[in-house]
Amino acid sequence: MRQSPIHSAARRIARTLAEMEIPFAIAGALAANAHGHVRTTEDVHILLQPQGLHDFKQAWLGRGWIEKFAGSKGFRDTTDNVNIDVLLSGDYPGDGRPKPVVFPDPAEVAEADEEGIPILSLAVLIELKLASGMTAPDRPRDLDDVIQLIRVNQLARNYGDDLNPYVQPKYDELWLAAQHKDEY
Repeated sequence: MRQSPIHSAARRIARTLAEMEIPFAIAGALAANAHGHVRTTEDVHILLQPQGLHDFKQAWLGRGWIEKFAGSKGFRDTTDNVNIDVLLSGDYPGDGRPKPVVFPDPAEVAEADEEGIPILSLAVLIELKLASGMTAPDRPRDLDDVIQLIRVNQLARNYGDDLNPYVQPKYDELWLAAQHKDEY
């Protein structure tokens, strides 16, 4: 398991950023997988500080990674042909509009997965997915991810009490939804 091109690309970018001492955290579906909700993905999401993205691009574009398009935050791993989508600390999840939840500094929210690769903590992952799903109607998968993370981690209803107040009502709503089991 975990031998896909997506996993290879994630390990490669993680190794490179660690060698450069650039703070980062794996986000998105790979972080959800690390927290027990196994689902497929076609890309790698990574949280970086703006300076970290700049420094990485200066050092590595054209040397195993290329921009998706000129000026793009994201890039493509040319070894595994996998998109790396970058989330920047200080930006807003979902619709990109100002809200009480922002992408945090990866140095403050990362925890090591079983391979020692920094990933988003479960609470931060849930908070960001809630804010994204609440404000971007084209991202219902983020809300489903929260339901599945609640189920697989057997999270208590009061787990949401420590999340940003902006997302607490949605957490409670999805916690209730997570209590219903499929009957087929």
